[in-house]
Amino acid sequence: MLSAPCASRFLIFATQMTTPGIINLGILSHVDAGKTTTSEHIFFLGGTVAAVGDVNKGTTLTDSMEVERRRGVSVRSAYDRLLWEGQRINLIDTPGHADFSAEVERALQILDGAILVISAVEGLQAHTFALWHALKSRDIPVIFFINKTDRAGANFEKVLQQIQSELGVAVAPLTVPVGQGEDAVMIKSVFDEKQPTAEGFRKLTLENLADYDNDILEIYLAEKSLEESVVHHHLQRQVTARTLFPVLAGAAKWGHGIAELLDAVVRFIPPTIDTATTLSAIVFKVEFDNTLGHLAHVRLFDGSLRVRDKVWNHTRQLEEKVAQIKRRVNGRLIDETFLSCGDIGIVSGFAQARIGDILGDDHAVPATAQVMQPVLTVQVLPNDPAQFAALAAALTQLNREDPRLALKWYKTEHELHVQLMGKIQMEILAETLLSQYGLQVQFGAPSIIYKETPAVSAYGFANYTMPKPCWAVVKFLVEPALAGSGITYTSIVSVDKIRQKYQNEIAGIIAKSLEQGIRGWEVTDVKITLVGGEDHEMHSRPGDFIIATPMALMDALTKSDTKLLEPVFDFTITAAESLLGKVASDLHQMRAIFDSPTFSGETFSMHGTVPAATSTDYAARLASLSGGLGQLRLSLRGYQACPPGEGVSRSYKGVNPLNRSQWILHARGAFRADERRM
Repeated sequence: MLSAPCASRFLIFATQMTTPGIINLGILSHVDAGKTTTSEHIFFLGGTVAAVGDVNKGTTLTDSMEVERRRGVSVRSAYDRLLWEGQRINLIDTPGHADFSAEVERALQILDGAILVISAVEGLQAHTFALWHALKSRDIPVIFFINKTDRAGANFEKVLQQIQSELGVAVAPLTVPVGQGEDAVMIKSVFDEKQPTAEGFRKLTLENLADYDNDILEIYLAEKSLEESVVHHHLQRQVTARTLFPVLAGAAKWGHGIAELLDAVVRFIPPTIDTATTLSAIVFKVEFDNTLGHLAHVRLFDGSLRVRDKVWNHTRQLEEKVAQIKRRVNGRLIDETFLSCGDIGIVSGFAQARIGDILGDDHAVPATAQVMQPVLTVQVLPNDPAQFAALAAALTQLNREDPRLALKWYKTEHELHVQLMGKIQMEILAETLLSQYGLQVQFGAPSIIYKETPAVSAYGFANYTMPKPCWAVVKFLVEPALAGSGITYTSIVSVDKIRQKYQNEIAGIIAKSLEQGIRGWEVTDVKITLVGGEDHEMHSRPGDFIIATPMALMDALTKSDTKLLEPVFDFTITAAESLLGKVASDLHQMRAIFDSPTFSGETFSMHGTVPAATSTDYAARLASLSGGLGQLRLSLRGYQACPPGEGVSRSYKGVNPLNRSQWILHARGAFRADERRM
């Protein structure tokens, strides 16, 4: 079902609007499907650049970071503006490697539509499925672009069948490749009756459209001819409603199929129209500029934004003033005084803004769509110990730009830890620290991010009444909860016993208190009930219950004991039938649970679940085993209990609330804080 803003945009679009509006268009793909090359040709045809950049030469518009140009891989989402057939388009180029899924997630929040690029040779790949499910969860209209039709082994029809069968969607192929070889491959419309190869694809488009459109069905059954423009007109609504998905062919390396792709974007993706009502916007990216300072990249879903406006940050409950507005055009930042509904812009003056913050109110901002989340934590160490402070400052800045790093600075242990998706992200982080900050670093051994949960129910108690002045007495019941439920907190204590302002302190510190349990990991899937306690009219002070609550909760966890939880993936493996025995043996060794295989031709597919601890390197192992032909798809299912003897406990970082005297001294500021989380 369309949201109200989406529905209104479609109605305006479908009735031939007089104002073109803005289309915020994402381009996504599995790594090496040709996404950035496609973007370059789009920018070239749209007048953004005078010449097409080359990924291998580091001259592309959107790969602006030094490490991106050197490696030829996108690390951050980047965007610029183009114009096609009078329509303004902001094209957002996203990273294709799964290690940088957080960048894709943030980009998904600002899109009106998306191009999903798929290689005509490799077809659907592991990360393609994760991207598809994220787009689906956000109800984003999608156009498929089957790229690399010029390469040896390309099979447009096979990939089209994959999209239908494996993604479970109805497709509407609009263009097809014709010819052989690099320069001979041309892209033709399926409605070009001079091309006999187009007939079957045209029939598929019309049959799928007829399934959703009675007018087309009547014409089709009567065997009357259908003009291409009529089909496009009727297809508009189905694309917006995500019942049909256009598919176009191309060879981006040579620019083939790009104009047709842009025609489809303008024809089928409804733009955002300025409604000039209440501001509703999101901060989707932050960065630091040596000249402009803290910059917030914002997308407006409703309302407008002007220089010198005072803007309410709904997330942080504070007001900040717009100092400057910039827009990215032709790779450069230009000054603006005004942003309207649908615009993307860069704002200075929002010093407190962080990624994900909602500006104005949240009435038009869509929910986050998750692609993947980190399952590894690793310590970062400077090669030169004297540069520890500089490294901490650099990681703090990078953490503001990418909160998924989840930087933790344990001061007592003199340690810096970040969370990562995988090896490539670790390598890119090292290169970024060297190129941007001049810091050479090394990493400790990566560890799976475990969690812990109470083994049984238990009561926890804390009596913080000394040394005066202080008075905070609390008693909690801590209980195991359903898997995936997180943390729930309730109070059955009367405000006559603990005044509301102190109960608010307790509620506010619960999550922070559970960042580490008795096994050193975040505590989750737990129900906490405040069942007793008291304050004192004369001796209780603000902050007393913030000190007492962690002591009581750790007391309860010690009494209940906790069990470790480990991250588990859903997996699909596709490989040659001859490898079935070896793959099944590997899966048993990895503690996987899986269904019986299914067979298609000489290949098999197998589905199941597997712990992250045993499978993070299996994609590379499978590639080696299968000569690069086997495929592994992973998606995080959640956390489940570790079998006895599995999992890794670690020591508590910083001052443990179980050490009562030291904890109280620390909490009262007798010595500097042991831990800092960015």
